Amino acid sequence: MKNNLLQNINNPADLRKLSISELPDLATELREFIIDIVSVKEGHLGASLGVVELTIALHYVFDTPNDLLVWDVGHQAYGHKILTERRTKFDTNRQLNGISGFPKRSESIYDTFGVGHSSTSISAALGMAIASQLKGENRHHIAVIGDASIASGMAFEGLNHAGVTDANLLVILNDNAIGIDPSVGALKHYLTSVKEGKNPKQNNMIKSLNFDYSGPIDGHDLPKLISELERLKKTKGPKFLHIVTTKGKGLEQAEKDQVKYHAPGKFNAKTGEIIPKSEAHLPMKFQDVFGLTLVELAKNNPKIIGITPAMPSGSSMKFMMDAFPERAFDVGIAEQHAVTLSAGMATQGMIVFCSIYSTFLQRAYDQVIHDVALQNLPVIFCLDRAGLVGEDGATHHGVFDIAYLRCIPNMIIYAPKDEIDLQNILYTASLGLPNPIAIRYPRGRGKYSNYELKITNYEFEKIEIGKAHLLKNGTKTAVLSTGFIGNNVSLALENLNSSEIAHYDFGFIKPLDEKLLHEIFSSFENIITIEDGTIKGGFGSAIVEFASENNYSNSIKTLGIPDHFIEHGTVEELQKICKIDVKSIENIFLNY
Repeated sequence: MKNNLLQNINNPADLRKLSISELPDLATELREFIIDIVSVKEGHLGASLGVVELTIALHYVFDTPNDLLVWDVGHQAYGHKILTERRTKFDTNRQLNGISGFPKRSESIYDTFGVGHSSTSISAALGMAIASQLKGENRHHIAVIGDASIASGMAFEGLNHAGVTDANLLVILNDNAIGIDPSVGALKHYLTSVKEGKNPKQNNMIKSLNFDYSGPIDGHDLPKLISELERLKKTKGPKFLHIVTTKGKGLEQAEKDQVKYHAPGKFNAKTGEIIPKSEAHLPMKFQDVFGLTLVELAKNNPKIIGITPAMPSGSSMKFMMDAFPERAFDVGIAEQHAVTLSAGMATQGMIVFCSIYSTFLQRAYDQVIHDVALQNLPVIFCLDRAGLVGEDGATHHGVFDIAYLRCIPNMIIYAPKDEIDLQNILYTASLGLPNPIAIRYPRGRGKYSNYELKITNYEFEKIEIGKAHLLKNGTKTAVLSTGFIGNNVSLALENLNSSEIAHYDFGFIKPLDEKLLHEIFSSFENIITIEDGTIKGGFGSAIVEFASENNYSNSIKTLGIPDHFIEHGTVEELQKICKIDVKSIENIFLNY
């Protein structure tokens, strides 16, 4: 095979000039291209390798961008980006000012819908199909969704609606039996039985929803894929194609260890071996502190329950699932269910730790309000990936949680400044609280080495709810920080060595330590707040509200995430853009 097909393809029109017999060679080249770039630049590998043939077939058969293609989540869209005018800049993927790791409408006409969260593709594509119908346009509309995402309630809602329409909609189920972690639940078992031929066609649940069902077929067989897609193009109304693929296809290690190679970091493109990062003496990841601490607490308290929506590895709930499998649950991509399930357990006296990414809790906002807070059920929300998360960009930054939770009555909100604070608030919550609590902590590592941080045999300390703390004395200006970003403040103050600037840690954003706030506003001319969440409605807003309610006229400056969506880049780069990195904070302090 000569590696010269891909370099001549800039868009799908070029792709369609190839013969079907050339497409398998193109698939090999496309896989190699993805592997070569991602091995150096990092990113989501396994999902994109698994849909190489499907990606080629879709753009070969359908008239994209006139025909509208929607990818669910978007982890699998690398091949799509490469074939749609972004091959020469694919090496900028997920980098500051480079292309996004997910389909993005402002980036390309071929990206018909912005994605990053799961289970949106069917509803979006159906909306497009109905709109096309109303406008009298003859277009095809294709939604590609995985077996983990289709288990989400939203996906079922879309299927349920689509089945009573005559919309020109094709839903393609990319069934590889895994999301980030292996798929779970009854639907997974159903799909497995379908693949194994154990489920009679007349009992097909997709057909019962009034879809024209076909499959399962081999998603790596290009001629078969193209033949079936050509047939479905001529079929009226809602259609459903079930394909079976292998996540990580074409890279042996990625096929064998699909969880690790979902986003493996840097690896050897030729051998597939992951390039090890030296983690000796590095602080522990916050998620691991959470997971291991939860296990320690659960050893002494049989009422402790762990729940996660499809993130056992990403949240480190896996530790709890391994230690106490009967008390830890992965409910799949079902954030709403996870929250209300937690609430149901809480009514029966269980102490429920619901571990969920900050940005994903947004998907269960109604349940947080009505099923938890309104009933004042003491569910413990452990919000991983709070603040800026880096290269995954706007869809994954956990910057809105303070603002969207602070307005909910009965809700306690706490942001630990370090791993020890995280351990102690988990312990405090495990003893029983009168209210629900949200504990938000960042992606990445803490500040203490493994030698300084104890998990086992550690005597946890109970934290007083609503208490803030003085970290550094000062005379003129008080800096009020919340959460891990406070460490940037500490470093900036160390560098400046200013005696005029005091520093307070407000771990509790709600309730605020109003007694201490009165002391601060009575003692300092200037107040500076800093958070790694949105300024609008966040911690700084809470301080401004306090000042207004109590008729204080001190100068107040609020630092945090500005009122626009922050794109992708490293956390350090994005902090600099938001002016909450150490150097920017130093420069601000120089004016006080």
